[in-house]
Order: sequence, then structure tokens, then C-alpha cells
Amino acid sequence: MKLQTLQDLLVHELKDLYSAENQLVKALPKMARAATSEALRAGFEEHLEQTRNHVARLEEIAKSLDCKLGGHRCKAMEGLIEEGSELISEDAEDAVRDAGLIGAAQRVEHYEIAAYGTARTLAECLGYGDAVKLLNETLDEEKATDEKLTELAETTINVEAAELTPAES
Repeated sequence: MKLQTLQDLLVHELKDLYSAENQLVKALPKMARAATSEALRAGFEEHLEQTRNHVARLEEIAKSLDCKLGGHRCKAMEGLIEEGSELISEDAEDAVRDAGLIGAAQRVEHYEIAAYGTARTLAECLGYGDAVKLLNETLDEEKATDEKLTELAETTINVEAAELTPAES
């Protein structure tokens, strides 16, 4: 795809997000199964449902812009998911693995926050008000998920993992 216009760039960003979200739909159940914290597992399961809605919103935007979203692979998400998969297979204490899963999930969220922010700004510049609204809804959900992960890490999981760390002499 040749990027000649801001419209082309927006479509490219939407394709990237569509690929990223679809990869995440496949990865989140694995992360949920790997989590030992009930709260973290529930958070991953809740975010899976949100992610399915994110895919539907992207499809709605594509329909309104008369573009196709398939045929692109988000390499960034592929790499982030691969790192998370490697973490899952590590020999680790449960709380330490859960802390690592939160870190992996937050890297994903930060990528999505940046990508949705970019797409929303492009849509805004092009005057696509409906797309802006939908992209903003998803952006708000991604930010809220990141905040929930931070809270879970700071109040529970990282605290539990820190208790496993031997004290320095």
C-alpha cells in the first residue's frame, strides 16, 4: 500500500490495529490461563470481551470509510505477544509470573494507547467524527485497563512477589 495521503495513513493505522486486536483475541485466553491471581485472570477475561468489541468497532469504522482491514500483520503486537508467551513458559513463582504478566499486558496496552491515539488524531484531522468517537471509546478503555493493571500490581501482585525476594544482607 502506497501512502500518498493522510487517508492512506489512517487506513494503514486501522489495518495495523485490526491485526493487533485480532492477535490479542487469541493471546488473552492464554494469559488468563497462566495467571494464578483470580483478579488478574478476571481482568484478562474482561479485557478479552473488550478486545472483541474493539475489533467490531474497527470493522464499523472500515465500513463507514469503505475500506478493507485484512491483509496486514502487526509485527509490533506479534513481538509483544511472543515476549509474553516466553514469560509464561518460564520456571517462576506464581506471584512473580503474575507480576511479569502484568508487565507484558501493560506493554501491549501502551502500544495500543499510542496506536489508537494516532488513529484518532488522523480521523479528527480528516473530519471523520463517527470514527473519532469510536476510536476514542476504545482509547478510553485501553487507558482504563492500563490503570487497573497498575493498581493490581501496586496493591497486590507485586507486593506478594516482593515478599518472595530474599532480603539483602
